[in-house]
Amino acid sequence: MGNDFDRPLNERGLRDAPEMAKRLVNKVSTIDAFISSPALRAKTTAEFFVKEYAVLTDEIIFITSLYHSPAENFYSVLKQLPNELNSVALFAHNPGITYFANELIKNVQIDNMPTCGIFALTIDCKSWTNFATAKKQFLFFDYPKAI
Repeated sequence: MGNDFDRPLNERGLRDAPEMAKRLVNKVSTIDAFISSPALRAKTTAEFFVKEYAVLTDEIIFITSLYHSPAENFYSVLKQLPNELNSVALFAHNPGITYFANELIKNVQIDNMPTCGIFALTIDCKSWTNFATAKKQFLFFDYPKAI
């Protein structure tokens, strides 16, 4: 997978990830699963978030198909989730994560998902298999430089 896969978070990412994790905890009190690309920078970011949620790092679910994935890979991952999960956090990469976010809520579009950006929504369905067609409601979009 090469050098990009093993590229660490830069200084800004190491500063922003814990701050964004704190912001998310203040907005969303519980996350049932943390799902990440296994690439080093996504993995490191996910580790900051599970620490803030007092979850063990070995509970992060690593899915290789989230590394440089097209939007359809996100749907594939989500539709396979067990239905007892009510909330999940995904950690992945551009440009796929931006494309995916823009497909979710038609009237909320972002030019580029910033590093450590958070795009949150609720879905109205009983089964993750119905994620793609479920009614979705935008909650918030937050990123390190947002004031």
